[in-house]
Amino acid sequence: MNRYEQRFVWNLDWNLLRTFMVVVEQKGISRAADFLGLKQPTISSALRRLEETTGQRLVNRKPNRFQVTDAGRVLYAECAAIFGSVAQLPALMEADQKELSGHIGFVLASHVVSPHFDAVLEAYANRYPRVTFSMTVEQSGAVVTDILQNRASFGICLMNGGPGGLERRVLFREFFGLYCGPRHRLFGRNNIAIGELADEPSVAFQTENDGGPLVSVGRLRERAGLAAGLNGQSSSLAEVRRMIVANIGIGALPVHVARKDVRLGELWQVPPFSQLPMVEIFLVTNPRRSLPPHEVAFLEMIDEMLERVPMEERTYR
Repeated sequence: MNRYEQRFVWNLDWNLLRTFMVVVEQKGISRAADFLGLKQPTISSALRRLEETTGQRLVNRKPNRFQVTDAGRVLYAECAAIFGSVAQLPALMEADQKELSGHIGFVLASHVVSPHFDAVLEAYANRYPRVTFSMTVEQSGAVVTDILQNRASFGICLMNGGPGGLERRVLFREFFGLYCGPRHRLFGRNNIAIGELADEPSVAFQTENDGGPLVSVGRLRERAGLAAGLNGQSSSLAEVRRMIVANIGIGALPVHVARKDVRLGELWQVPPFSQLPMVEIFLVTNPRRSLPPHEVAFLEMIDEMLERVPMEERTYR
């Protein structure tokens, strides 16, 4: 059957999808009612109608308990993608404008430091001054989810495998080293023997755990003989740095990012200094997203830079 003959599509009240999205995101019917400015029975009725239309139980509703079913999670992911596509319509309909305009939403892992990406961003902004930007910092896993659900134009993050259906380009590579803060006993010392790090307390990124994209960085801490338990943990590079400076523990940071703090006397690199873990940072896009002209232009400038600048130059040692 073609799309016009599919009875489900015609019978579905699309407003119910919006209500369902809000119910899931607000984690409850009463909160969704407050958010939408409606009465709770209205939200309950909408959810019941959607379940009848789909023939699936979408939410398990019990006193003091709210749980989205497997079918509900599938529907929510598709709803998010649909709403992301609808949000693009104004930009797509302005495609015939001579001067590009619109908005580009980036969602990035914390402290993405790349002079090559910054150079593209600057050149693009100079060429298309009517385009606006937003930069949202998320954990790498959340970045991937946002791009899958069409909530942002482009994602920049770490990826370790990850879900299918996304396109990814290696934007740059960075190496991680271990650092201590200015009040640590090893600060400022040269010729530190690696054995002096044995059982030192440490701090880490959450993604250094098994299976995470920074698992190789976790192995670096093991090579150094740091204490097995963590004294601190964060998904934010800025907060990992804060804990290192505060002498909560030794931790790993990208070498090119930490270089300025080393010069300023805020951080000191400790061994090992060779065979440091290398991590790839990706630009992630969703091929299901219909790119408006201003997003096409940005991606073309990124691709031109990636083709022109060899990987060796985009490897920050």
